[in-house]
Amino acid sequence: MAAPRTPTEALANLLSDARFGAGFLQRHGWRLVLVFVGLLLPLWGFAELADEVLEGEPFAFDEPILLFAREAAAGGLDQLFLLASKLGYEWGVVPVDILLVLGLALARRHREGLFAGVALLGSALLNMAAKLAFARERPTLWEAIAPEHTFSFPSGHAMGSMTLAMVLVLLCWHTRWRWPVLVAMLGFVLLVGLSRVYLGVHYPSDILAGWTAALAWTAATWLLVKYGAGRVGRKGLPPPLE
Repeated sequence: MAAPRTPTEALANLLSDARFGAGFLQRHGWRLVLVFVGLLLPLWGFAELADEVLEGEPFAFDEPILLFAREAAAGGLDQLFLLASKLGYEWGVVPVDILLVLGLALARRHREGLFAGVALLGSALLNMAAKLAFARERPTLWEAIAPEHTFSFPSGHAMGSMTLAMVLVLLCWHTRWRWPVLVAMLGFVLLVGLSRVYLGVHYPSDILAGWTAALAWTAATWLLVKYGAGRVGRKGLPPPLE
């Protein structure tokens, strides 16, 4: 493009570029936010945590938070967090994962089912592989009332609950249920994460790693399944998968 010959032409070009940028953000802003907040930031966070674990460096916040949780222990809280821990895996997340994928398949929502299936199953497989790769031992500050015998990093409960939460929020994004689901899932994810620390079976850094890995994986899966065919919804927001 030739350089503008007058100030008027330069101003016209600047306004044209501004309109183009505004239009681009309007059409694709949601994707940019999802890529940055849902994918790039979590990937960076997980990489930082993983690097410290590989080097065997302790996190300054891990032991103090665990000790605080131990001091706060009480009978009623024991039962609450035991229940939350069960709901974060075998009593809640796993059955809901299976029912969600089967329900979407029976409803012939094939792309939604594909997204949910890949995100949920892939998250579980990634977690198992990561645990073996990092081989971090679980905390031993006290004898847990619900002991675990697998490796610690990243937390499977944190990763599984966050993946399910992200899947539900993204599937509901174009419905009137998106904010109730978002709030409910946020509370659920936090409760499950807290339960694992309270029970003394995970370091807080394990929980953060599970959350960040789940966010990055689910966002990547959504973008691949949703936009792999180059489909863009109105106003740049992702419509329901079909």
